[in-house]
Amino acid sequence: MAARLLLRGSLRWSGRLHAPRPSRPARCSHYGWKERLESPFAKKLTDIGIRRIFSSEHDIFRESVRKFFQEEVVPYHTEWEKAGEVSRELWEKAGKQGLLGINIEEHHGGVGGDLYSAAIVWEEQAYSNCTGPGFSLHSNIVMPYISNYGSEEQIKHFIPQMTAGKCIGALAITEPGAGSDMQGIRTNAKKDGSDWILNGSKVFITNGWLSDVVIVMTITNREASSPSHGTSLFLVENGMKGFIKGRKLHKMGLKAQDTAELFFEDVRLPASALLGEENKGFYYIMKQLSQERLIIADIAISASEFMFEETRNYVKQRKAFGKPLAHMQTVQHKLAELKTHICVTRAFVDSCLQLHEEKRLDAATAAMAKYWASEVQNRVAYDCVQLHGGWGYMWEYPIAK
Repeated sequence: MAARLLLRGSLRWSGRLHAPRPSRPARCSHYGWKERLESPFAKKLTDIGIRRIFSSEHDIFRESVRKFFQEEVVPYHTEWEKAGEVSRELWEKAGKQGLLGINIEEHHGGVGGDLYSAAIVWEEQAYSNCTGPGFSLHSNIVMPYISNYGSEEQIKHFIPQMTAGKCIGALAITEPGAGSDMQGIRTNAKKDGSDWILNGSKVFITNGWLSDVVIVMTITNREASSPSHGTSLFLVENGMKGFIKGRKLHKMGLKAQDTAELFFEDVRLPASALLGEENKGFYYIMKQLSQERLIIADIAISASEFMFEETRNYVKQRKAFGKPLAHMQTVQHKLAELKTHICVTRAFVDSCLQLHEEKRLDAATAAMAKYWASEVQNRVAYDCVQLHGGWGYMWEYPIAK
């Protein structure tokens, strides 16, 4: 409800919350940006009101998003971990709060906000330490495929419902025998008149179990010079005959995140299910990679910021040898080392966010951000668990997750 009280001058209201809309690509022109602290100087790495890429309007939005996760996600996440999925009700609440489809054009049925507003949602999810909701995949990976390459009919049919949280999206590329090797996929679609007949299987599909629409990467031309020239994307809807959802996969982590295997047995798809042009699927996937890599990088460094603050708070309270762990020089050295890695990485990732908002982020730089931020996340997780001692292995402690 707090989001609905935001100033109309900064967040437009038309039945749902709208994130701040960019006035120009160069977001560093925000009023007062010179007075904003960067991460190293902030009291906490997760503070609201820091980092120069954001404005005061973003801060207002972040406050409402943080409250949403604390009130609507955190109290129920343990229950969802046991179920292996979040509730559909949560998706609709997120839609009403304006947290889905933020960076999708308003005339397509999205919120029409900027990239920074979208980033606030996935950052705040990381700060809540709740990995269950697949909002970032739905809003910032699946929806852009439809918005960028879909027909007018497809956009009108899916985007408004996805923004409202009534239609959950998934992307199906990985197969049992083809993971990162997208050119090794075997799922195929053959022409039958004006229709297509889809056969194959996919695995490790986030949002797969709850999905209402799945973008499926398939082979459509076996005679192409290379698989990359003969793949297409199809929109497969839940309930289509022959579309079977297998079991929810039980993972060592991300326990509340809905991950499933999907099967397609002679699924008849109309010509209107083809997303974009025939045999252009691999090209579309490659075009979207920069944003996907950037999302992973930002979530990784945001998770690192959360873990650092959680651990710093723990060592201040935990006593050993008659004094708090935080008073020990070796612990102080380790915290200083971790904060250095995190703040340097945050500066790089924020630079990438700015480049992407200006449509200047290239694939190589996005790949560097993803690689480096995820390496830092792994290092921070390991060291923070060690600083917790044996309690770091207990599931009730946030660091264990």
